Amino acid sequence: MSEYVDRSKRPLVIASIVFATFMVAIEATIVATAMPRIVGQLGGFTYYSWVFSAFLLAQSTTTVIYGKLSDMFGRKPVLVGGILIFLVGSALAGFAWSMASLIAFRLLQGIGAGAIQPVTMTVVGDLYKLEERARVQGVLASVWAVSAVIGPLAGGLIVDNVSWAWIFWINLPIGLLTILGFTLFLHENIEPRKARIDYLGTILFSISIVSLLVILTETDAAAWILACLSALFFATGFLFILQERRAPEPIISIALWSRRLIATCNAATLLAGMALIGLTTILPIYVQGVLGRSPLVAGFTLTMLIVGWPLAVMLSSRLFRAFGIRRTLRVGSLMFPFGAAFLLFLTPESSPIVAGIGSFLMGFGMGLISLSSIVLVQDSVEWSMRGSATASIIFSRSLGNTLGATALGAVLNVGIAHFGSGDLARRLHDILNQPTGLSNLSTDPAIRLVFNSALHWSFSGVFVVAILTFATTWLIPISHHVGRKPSSNADAQEAMSH
Repeated sequence: MSEYVDRSKRPLVIASIVFATFMVAIEATIVATAMPRIVGQLGGFTYYSWVFSAFLLAQSTTTVIYGKLSDMFGRKPVLVGGILIFLVGSALAGFAWSMASLIAFRLLQGIGAGAIQPVTMTVVGDLYKLEERARVQGVLASVWAVSAVIGPLAGGLIVDNVSWAWIFWINLPIGLLTILGFTLFLHENIEPRKARIDYLGTILFSISIVSLLVILTETDAAAWILACLSALFFATGFLFILQERRAPEPIISIALWSRRLIATCNAATLLAGMALIGLTTILPIYVQGVLGRSPLVAGFTLTMLIVGWPLAVMLSSRLFRAFGIRRTLRVGSLMFPFGAAFLLFLTPESSPIVAGIGSFLMGFGMGLISLSSIVLVQDSVEWSMRGSATASIIFSRSLGNTLGATALGAVLNVGIAHFGSGDLARRLHDILNQPTGLSNLSTDPAIRLVFNSALHWSFSGVFVVAILTFATTWLIPISHHVGRKPSSNADAQEAMSH
């Protein structure tokens, strides 16, 4: 496919990409900040984590398909179609009348969001030569940092002053401007190419992962239901592996993923994604419900996490040259569990600053783990496999986010049942299912103590996964000299854009 975009109009295309990236980047922090209020109005706190898991599952499983569709039908129609689906899901999410309906509409949002990140990155590659991409990737990387600040602020202001529905409806004008920009300024001369999409593999993978998520969420379901779901998970997982071994263009290349460096990088990234999404979903609840702070303050504790991430990326080139990628990765990744340890010492009397410090350190560690993994994986394969290898890192992080949101949410529900001793657990759920439930927890010391103890179980889960992430980075095979050669800013900026 060839691009026919006038050089003077390329900034307008990039502006459209910035808007599209902003919608996805702001999604996590703005929703996480507002979710306690949403749950309070809609009820169904048990399904809290599914609001995040549904979006992440749909986004991660459709990313590869959208990439191949863009090769077949062009970037613009696939990108515009994905944005339209995302906007429809956003509009419907604002009208959600129950947690079940909100989860369904978040699933639709995720299906659309799966197109935005991979296809916009492809458009940048189509429009700019390699030596020009560093500047463009820098612009896109800054979008994530800006979103980290604006998201919590916007989420807090919206839930405090207007209906929570506007955290979803705010996407509508941004999305329409994005579509208009692509329609007017992105022109393509499409040369169709045959590509065999692994639909069966995608279906089997989705069924297997959804079964696992239900098992993790419905911990109080009947034993025979859990047994049936477990059998479905293992059966579809086995069939998925068989399908991927014989598919001409598998959604996951078993041969590629089985390489030691790629396997260990993917494992570290998956575990880091689990810990990070656990922090993102659990910390705002603790700051609001246990510490008694506003949604705005809770949001800014998450902001520190995403501030630490780009800071690590900006310093990484200097660290690589000074110490090598081996020492940078292993020592730098120690900040990941060190930051998670701060969460273990939170008490109802703690300052939100303590939570913010923990978030910052985890974000910094995640930045080094993510960037180093991408650089190592890209350098380990030939050019023709570099896209698939890079996609494996992005996919692992998305899968980790999906599993983490569900697993740590399940830990929280088990903790409430354990510390609540029946009646207290019911009273806590009743309070959480009220619009202002979190803000009222401080008036009931017994309920507040139960919630504090249950959330610390989830924090312990985050800490354990962070320790496993650190340990896994030591299994990544890295030569001592790797990383001492000058690293291009393009590598760092590209890593942040993912």
